[in-house]
Amino acid sequence: MTEKEFRNEEAVLDIHDRPKTAHWIGLSLQHLFTMFGATVLVPILVGIDPGIALVSSGLGTIVYLFVTKGKIPAYLGSSFAFIAAMQMLMKSDGYPAIAQGAITTGLVYVIVSIIISKIGSAWLDKILPPIVVGPVVMVIGLGLASNAANNAMFNNGEYDFKFIAVALITLGLTIFYNMFFKGFLGLIPILLGIVSGYLVALLFGIVDIEPIKNAAWFAMPNFEIPFVQYQPKLHLNAITTMAPIAFVTMTEHIGHLMVLNKLTKRNFFQDPGLSKTLMGDGAAQIVAGLVGGPPVTSYGENIGVLAITRVHSVFVIAGAAVFAVGLGFVGKLSAIILSIPGPVISGISFVLFGVIAASGLKILIDNQINFDKKKNLLIASVILVIGIGGLVFKLDTFELSSMALATVLGIILNLILPETARSEEKSN
Repeated sequence: MTEKEFRNEEAVLDIHDRPKTAHWIGLSLQHLFTMFGATVLVPILVGIDPGIALVSSGLGTIVYLFVTKGKIPAYLGSSFAFIAAMQMLMKSDGYPAIAQGAITTGLVYVIVSIIISKIGSAWLDKILPPIVVGPVVMVIGLGLASNAANNAMFNNGEYDFKFIAVALITLGLTIFYNMFFKGFLGLIPILLGIVSGYLVALLFGIVDIEPIKNAAWFAMPNFEIPFVQYQPKLHLNAITTMAPIAFVTMTEHIGHLMVLNKLTKRNFFQDPGLSKTLMGDGAAQIVAGLVGGPPVTSYGENIGVLAITRVHSVFVIAGAAVFAVGLGFVGKLSAIILSIPGPVISGISFVLFGVIAASGLKILIDNQINFDKKKNLLIASVILVIGIGGLVFKLDTFELSSMALATVLGIILNLILPETARSEEKSN
């Protein structure tokens, strides 16, 4: 059976299913709202216009879908992995240096993808067996759990009962929508949860509406296009600072693909192939650097939406990308979404991140991993504690995130540890 003939019967809308127009809009807005907070947070922390970050995320996603031939339902938003490097470069050389770094990381992806297209990706099965994949997927889901909890509890560093009340009410409503709504409403529980949570936040008085009043309806994003807004020159420090981080985000890229494989019942490492997915990600980063945005990467939040709704349509993802590009020019709507308070996003995140973690647990169960074997127990233990605990490896401006570090150590342990520990060997 070919990939086009296969259909995941567990999906409400499979990868190539096109929703009805009215449903399409609602489903795409759900993905847009889900990724918005994180995507605009990165440029805010770095000093880049959030509007252009929306545009670059939408364009990057469209490019990714095109390169992967519309086979992978992944949304690409602003990458957190480059924040420290971008902050340093913004202070020293401004955005042109960041752009050069983003384009360079994209080129690293492209080079690696070409190499993989020559040597193949069969080696992935050896270095990423279920005992490594399962815990890594769990880390992807649970790695940001503490951030979600903190955003639900603290208002400027102070514990705030209103915040946690809004977060828990949002969580409760989202669970209610998931369990008791059917038809189209049953497909947009995350969107309904965000809207309901926003209304609750308004009632609790924790939404700042002044920026909405002051925002213009039309706002041209601050594009930073080489040879138009600035004359490019060589920023060697940008290249040496950001290029190595590409190998960190590649591990996250592979981790997200593993989750998507499980959700969609496909093997994207084979079709369209890891070379195509890396090429798509790299091309998206290059596009982001050419228009003025930060580097982009696939988003776990949107993967969580796929898992909860079982709507895997690439048409829905493409719709969200188109909306993101358009929203970058609508100041009033951008201000409304930007005003969604942290507790509302946290209430949603409790579900989204948890569903991803549960997918990792399901991988272990489905493959009947034996935790009486010390090798399996040790690999899972190290990945989970390092990944969830937040251990990072830093060397100058290079930083290996906890998820990437946990993945690397899990792979190494799987390759070097014997199948049977000495204490498990039967004596003659």
